[in-house]
Amino acid sequence: MRSTRIAVSAAMLGALALPVVSATTASAAPAPAAITSSCSSQPPLPYEVHTKAVTIRSKATTKSTALGVLYRGHKFSVAKKSGNWLYITDKTTGVKGWVSGTYVYRDVRMCTD
Repeated sequence: MRSTRIAVSAAMLGALALPVVSATTASAAPAPAAITSSCSSQPPLPYEVHTKAVTIRSKATTKSTALGVLYRGHKFSVAKKSGNWLYITDKTTGVKGWVSGTYVYRDVRMCTD
């Protein structure tokens, strides 16, 4: 490891005196540990609301009864799909119903195995 020392004298700066500054050369960070689990063996990632709010409905249609609301950032899992509608259980409240897939997304993993 190389060390460089810079000294500034009080006479050079007039009445202002600065401490001696020492800088060292940064060393390389250790390599991360190898990931041994297969991407396909990991559980699926949850869905998440990406609009201000989405309504949970009793049927897979906008004309059905509203049962609850999920807000931006809320994560949930999906039990089944029908067209662009997703049947979910909100684990926070226990409400089960349908949400439009237009307003939610699912993070994906990129597998290299």
